[in-house]
Amino acid sequence: MEVKQEKILKYIQKAKQGDQVAFTFLLDYYWNEVYGYMLKRTENETDTDDIVIETFAKAFDKISTYNPEFGFNTWLITIAKNVHIDMLRKKKSTLFLEITDEEDSIANQVLDDTPTVEDTIITEQNLSKLLQQIKQLKPAYQEVIQLRYFQEMSYQDMAEQLNEPLNNIKIKLLRAKKLLAEIISGK
Repeated sequence: MEVKQEKILKYIQKAKQGDQVAFTFLLDYYWNEVYGYMLKRTENETDTDDIVIETFAKAFDKISTYNPEFGFNTWLITIAKNVHIDMLRKKKSTLFLEITDEEDSIANQVLDDTPTVEDTIITEQNLSKLLQQIKQLKPAYQEVIQLRYFQEMSYQDMAEQLNEPLNNIKIKLLRAKKLLAEIISGK
């Protein structure tokens, strides 16, 4: 999918204004590039998932600081490298980002409760078939799908139960929905 730099800059500008669709576009467009880069560095899918989720959470938190003189992918890779270095320093297999009340408030403003195409597909599927498809996801993605759609938990409740930052929950759920939609549509 070739996208012109001008279009990407428009999405970045919209994301700076809190547009959830723009965040989703940027996440989808750059996910594989950041993921592939980090997988080569870590050689561990679980750590890579955590790093990339943390990277996008930090990037969306700090998108107002992005300087368009540099490539957006370069900015994301730099954030990913720093997250990886932090992870190595802490010597933990999972990452936790400390969020201030102000950052948490900003993250709450990004919420979009309108059902997406993925949400509609999920609710229309036969339950047993859907459960089989959900089992094809990694356990971390299965868990956020289970909590959000079967236990109907809010993002905040999920963050508290999983002891993870709110932005990580949002990114994990967004990624889980995208992967599940691909499984459902047979891609």
